[in-house]
Amino acid sequence: MRLQFVLSETFRGLRRNLSMAVAVVLVTFISLGFVGAAVLVQQQVHLLRDDWHDLVEVTVFLCPHGSPAATCAGGAASDEQVEALRAVIETELASEVDAVYFETKDEAFASFQELHPDGFHGTQLTVDDMQASFRLRLTDPSGYEVVADVLSGREGVEEVTDMREVFDPLFLALNRSTILSAVLAGLMMLTAVLLITTTIRLSAVSRRRETGIMRLVGASNLFVQLPFLLEGAISAILGSVLAVAGLWLGVRYLITDWLEESLGWISMVTTTHVLQLAPLLVAIAVGLAVVSSVVTLNRYTRV
Repeated sequence: MRLQFVLSETFRGLRRNLSMAVAVVLVTFISLGFVGAAVLVQQQVHLLRDDWHDLVEVTVFLCPHGSPAATCAGGAASDEQVEALRAVIETELASEVDAVYFETKDEAFASFQELHPDGFHGTQLTVDDMQASFRLRLTDPSGYEVVADVLSGREGVEEVTDMREVFDPLFLALNRSTILSAVLAGLMMLTAVLLITTTIRLSAVSRRRETGIMRLVGASNLFVQLPFLLEGAISAILGSVLAVAGLWLGVRYLITDWLEESLGWISMVTTTHVLQLAPLLVAIAVGLAVVSSVVTLNRYTRV
């Protein structure tokens, strides 16, 4: 009997403040959508880092003919310089380097022709225009600076580069988008809290007579406040469910059906990640609703 009364009061309150309840649902939906998007973007960053960890290489470009670098004053790298570099890599850098591959000028020219069969910007290059290089796969990609310090400035070495120069701008952009999503989520969640507080306050004020009668017949604070708590919780849960559904649809159709088909070599977040995130979003919604409602009700309904 008591449960039936509480539920009837809850749904009557939702009907009375329908426009405010809808506003709470929509704001919760948007704010938790941003929270979920921020989490998914960060998960995508981790997936990319895991995939590309083994792809990160250090390339040691050897001196070609006519290089202006100070270490190339003697012309193209000689066989003796190449062997000296190989010895340094296999001894001093043995703990840092996992695998070594030496690309000759002929191999570099063959790769160039595959990429640019019609020449580079209309210029036909030859084997002599290519650079021989060492490609080093590191045991730990974060050890790039150690390898660069040892190999840079040696005779026959024109430049030492790291593929992180290509990947880091992408990771930086993704991390910044995560921060932006988190800031927007925070602002929207604050808006949701204010809306829930206002909705519960209006509901409590409009039903002071009913709550007063309940006090007279000996109803406890919990029994009086429970319908109001459920109003906020139901609105917030509906918003969180919409947020989960929106994220699921976005991942399903924008990432799985579109991006993943175009970029099949990259691991992408999936709908499974969204479903794993769903309990967290629902918990955040319920937590916001309960805290906001309790603070408001302690002011307007407690005797």
